[in-house]
Amino acid sequence: MFETITLIFLGLISVAAAIFAIYTRRVVSAVIASGVISLSASIMFLLAAAPDVAMTEATIGAGLTTVIFLYALKHIRSSREGRDD
Repeated sequence: MFETITLIFLGLISVAAAIFAIYTRRVVSAVIASGVISLSASIMFLLAAAPDVAMTEATIGAGLTTVIFLYALKHIRSSREGRDD
């Protein structure tokens, strides 16, 4: 019963974060929302007795992908500030 309630709660968090990522105008907020979606998915995989998939999703999906997106955004902004119009 506890696992079912937790899965429903995590599913609702994922849907809310996805809707937020679609409708927000700030790119950084959308990237962080996608990281939240991946993190909640990794917890769902852990509850579904798939620890290897959960660890991969947490490492790649929530961790590495979010960091790469934020790093790319930083470089895009710095290159825009550096050029002369």
